[in-house]
Amino acid sequence: MAHGHDHAGHEHADPDHAEHEHHDGHDHTGHDHAGHDHSDHDHAGHSHAPTVSAGNERVVLIGFLLTASFMLAEVVAGLLSGSLALIADAGHMLTDAAALLLAWAAFRFGRRASDGKRTFGYMRLEVVAGLINAVTLFALVGWIIYEAIQRFMTPHEVLAGPMFIVAVLGLVVNITVFLVLSRGDKEHVNIRGAMVHVLGDLLGSVAAIVAAVTIWVTGWMPIDPILSVFVSLLVLRSAWKLFRGSLHILMEGTPGNVVVEDLSKALVAKVPGLAAVRHVHVWSITSGKPVATLEIVLTPGADAGAVTQGVKQALNADYGITHSTIEIVWDENAPACALAPDGVP
Repeated sequence: MAHGHDHAGHEHADPDHAEHEHHDGHDHTGHDHAGHDHSDHDHAGHSHAPTVSAGNERVVLIGFLLTASFMLAEVVAGLLSGSLALIADAGHMLTDAAALLLAWAAFRFGRRASDGKRTFGYMRLEVVAGLINAVTLFALVGWIIYEAIQRFMTPHEVLAGPMFIVAVLGLVVNITVFLVLSRGDKEHVNIRGAMVHVLGDLLGSVAAIVAAVTIWVTGWMPIDPILSVFVSLLVLRSAWKLFRGSLHILMEGTPGNVVVEDLSKALVAKVPGLAAVRHVHVWSITSGKPVATLEIVLTPGADAGAVTQGVKQALNADYGITHSTIEIVWDENAPACALAPDGVP
């Protein structure tokens, strides 16, 4: 593995996390010191096996089929009844169906093995899908608010009876889809994004029911656009969280449970023979898949293999980091560069 570390002046360019260049040999001519531990790399093909869950893929597909089927019925009912709340909910269900289909495709492609150009495989597609889901929610909220303003300016008669029946059926479908998705990994950005979409639909169905009953009893038409805007604002809040989380992963931000300074101090305190930890980079390939690169400085006489093993065990146990690349430093002024034993885990 060719490295661009100048330890004489400690100039570290951020590593390219998307791809790692591997060579048959290791070029250490530019190092003043150090050994590299690559024990958890498969050097035959640098394999990063995807951890896409078949269960997640299945629940998303079921959710898509249920959502798409009812969305068609709701579009017709909304047009016939003249209800903005139903049309808004149908539009939301349309984006939900597209988002669920996109999420399913991301899970499906995420199963593909890594190759020479994509050494971490296609797992990032899941995060990209989450970001697209958030953007579609922003667009949907904007459209609903625009339509609500138009309804305030030009009142429109709503048929409360058909609106109520379809809204109740929609609520049942949305609850079913939400329960199906909740069987998946709720911490996964794609599952979480799909659940945000469906939750917005569920709230939309409740709003449509309330609006239908209000119009039925009082004849007050403005309740329809008012509740549509209220639901849209709730969806906007959830969409922002999804957008921010997806963008954070794509920008290779640290996982939520990692503070780099605290991690470095904790490793030094926990691992015997470890003098210092430097140049720490921790990021996520996708939700629940954190990786790290770091440089460790050993105390005089320390066993490099034992220290490296201790660091890896601590990273796994305390932070869930199962893949790490560690550069080992014995002496800043040493002229040679040695490798840690291949058997070090």
